[in-house]
Amino acid sequence: MRDVSSHTPSLADIVATLHVDRTGDDDFVATQLDNPAHHIVGGHIAGQALMAASRTAPGRTPHSVHVYYIRAGDARRPVDFHVDRLRDGGTLSTRQVTARQDGEVLLEALASFSTPVDGVDYHAQMPDVPAPESLAPVAEQLARFADELDGYWVRKQPFELRYVDAPPRLALELPEPSPRIRLWWRPTEPVVDDEILHSCLLTYLSGITMLETAVTMRRATQATAFNALIDHALWFHRPVDLNDWVLSDQFSPSAISGRGLATSTMYNRTGQVVCIATQELYFGRPRAG
Repeated sequence: MRDVSSHTPSLADIVATLHVDRTGDDDFVATQLDNPAHHIVGGHIAGQALMAASRTAPGRTPHSVHVYYIRAGDARRPVDFHVDRLRDGGTLSTRQVTARQDGEVLLEALASFSTPVDGVDYHAQMPDVPAPESLAPVAEQLARFADELDGYWVRKQPFELRYVDAPPRLALELPEPSPRIRLWWRPTEPVVDDEILHSCLLTYLSGITMLETAVTMRRATQATAFNALIDHALWFHRPVDLNDWVLSDQFSPSAISGRGLATSTMYNRTGQVVCIATQELYFGRPRAG
């Protein structure tokens, strides 16, 4: 079991490290969020890749990003990002991002950016769920587990989470696991009005919460079972105001051969779809005995 008594980054830490530093026209470097295991957080480095790509497409905002995680990397050291400008059309711009550490590729991503175009506007109906204000904070839900894992379940987090369905630790006590978890979330502090930064923060958080559905179906939690992101894709449908609550409707439709698939449809408070994301996790080979 990996060490989970980790330092949890503050929102300021996350925002600061998502702002990559430019070292050339198409080259960037970014600090990682260290932890006791020194593993690079998948959603975080994906958000950095998206930020780097966006810096080469001024005046356009991201509408999708597709990421493959290739190596784990070391969070104690920075990561270099190179952006290839594959195309700039009248409406769409496409970028390829390669993240390297010590010359080894950690991540490959394709990101697409667009300008507004008039067209049909529709979206799926948001699930009928309780308002976030009527739900207990996750630390209150898990208060009786405060002594487990050095306080992991009740630690201070950069995002406020309000679960509609049982959070993973409580799900362990249910007779049958559920492949669906719905939760409201928002940053614990105000976030500046920046559509690209908000998209990068959505990328970061989806890399953390979506995997809970696939892990729960294994009768485990992400704190007690090995798991690693293999790939990650997001479609940004509408600008999102991260100073208000976002509902993430998360579902794991399938698992096979040591992999688990997870999806999320995210809604703003008014019920509009703001983002749809998918990811696949690797749980490792079964061990003898």
